Amino acid sequence: MPTGGDFLDDYLVRPDPAAARLGATVRGIDQTGAAVETRVVTERALTLYLNAQEIVTMMTIGDHPDYLALGYLLNQNMLKRGDLVEAVDYDEELEVVVVRTPERTDFEQKLKKKTLTSGCAQGTAFGDLMEAIDEIELPKAELRTSWLYALTRKINTTPSLYLEAGAIHGCVLCEQDKPLVYMEDVGRHNAVDKVAGWLFRHDVDPGRMIFYTTGRLTSEMVIKTVRMGIPILVSRSGFTEWGVELARKAGLTLIGRARGKRFIALSGEDRIVFDQDPDSVEDEGGKHRRKGAGGDD
Repeated sequence: MPTGGDFLDDYLVRPDPAAARLGATVRGIDQTGAAVETRVVTERALTLYLNAQEIVTMMTIGDHPDYLALGYLLNQNMLKRGDLVEAVDYDEELEVVVVRTPERTDFEQKLKKKTLTSGCAQGTAFGDLMEAIDEIELPKAELRTSWLYALTRKINTTPSLYLEAGAIHGCVLCEQDKPLVYMEDVGRHNAVDKVAGWLFRHDVDPGRMIFYTTGRLTSEMVIKTVRMGIPILVSRSGFTEWGVELARKAGLTLIGRARGKRFIALSGEDRIVFDQDPDSVEDEGGKHRRKGAGGDD
């Protein structure tokens, strides 16, 4: 099994569970009535503007506001790949992030301002996100089972806010057996959007990437992955029927319940190369099992 130095140095972005701004220690009691202290994640409001137009207020842990803003606009079809962004300005005191483009945009007819809760559901959706399923052709790619086994082990043993405090979702951009960009947030869609924003900012080819999420493989998770142009989506959690249907329609490789040596593929099986015997892989140990491993979190 790899040690910390063997794979943690591969990350370009990864969680910093020790960051004081992202969490707090609170006091309470446990099941016996004994006093305890426990780590909890923070939530703070972030209001997003596109030029002078207020778009939405999101609840977020507050890291990487630039990536979150760009990714949100991309995944809501308000920005497109190739669009020019002049600046992304963040004011921590006002809790505002402004994305500036050369041409003014006007979404007043489409927008109804809403607050995104920290729950699993996305509170708003703008534009016709379904058009991605019909318009985007995902590239040819392969997923070796040896990469999949290595990725799940590495991600599960990476220090994170999830392991530190729970109540948070993670999304990881990977290439072959290397996890590269690991984003967390109180809502899984925020974590996805941060990855999308990072891809946009750094102009990375998504066709060679694998996308990993701790959350359920829902229709919106599938659509956002397709919109990013990533051909392979992996989760340690389970599926929804519509998520599977859309993945098959889009030609997305969809793999769920990926834990230890086990996984289930329900779409895009032709990309999978079985190059490692599952019997040679250790099952997920209890000390490395993420919270909620017993169900589809």
